[in-house]
Amino acid sequence: MNKYFKSAYLFGILGGVLGLISFFALSFLKEDPTTLNLIFGYVIVPISVFLALKYFKDYGNQGYLSFAEGMSVGFVTYMFIAAISFSGIWLVLSVDSSLFEIIKSSKMNTLAESKESIVSQVGENSFQATMESVGNMVKSDIALNDAIWKIVPGLFFTIIISIILRKNPN
Repeated sequence: MNKYFKSAYLFGILGGVLGLISFFALSFLKEDPTTLNLIFGYVIVPISVFLALKYFKDYGNQGYLSFAEGMSVGFVTYMFIAAISFSGIWLVLSVDSSLFEIIKSSKMNTLAESKESIVSQVGENSFQATMESVGNMVKSDIALNDAIWKIVPGLFFTIIISIILRKNPN
């Protein structure tokens, strides 16, 4: 069982650490680092999954990779990325409460600036519910949102990469 997940651990931890570095660096460069960090996640997740699957196929499984093995290794990889990202972002926001308040304020301002468009699409009640939801946001909500946006594309890219790299003995 360990041979299946050695590469997943390595590249999952690497991807998670890179995601944290991205969030931390972007917090110095931009008022609200969450949006750009999500975009960075769309780059780092497929690269990490690809590298984990390629490493497993070439060095752990004698050049073969079944779809099920690819899905298993990919799952562990993107879950590690999401877990490390969640933990790290929550920790950063817990240590630096002012960053959390800046992010929350930025999201409230973005909603207020887009009020007309949002109300025309979903109605005043939905807009007010969204404003209230963002107003009640806690630190773990930001971290959880980032983790979810590592898991969703991780699943998608794992399926595609597993199909592309699949090679069975016969």
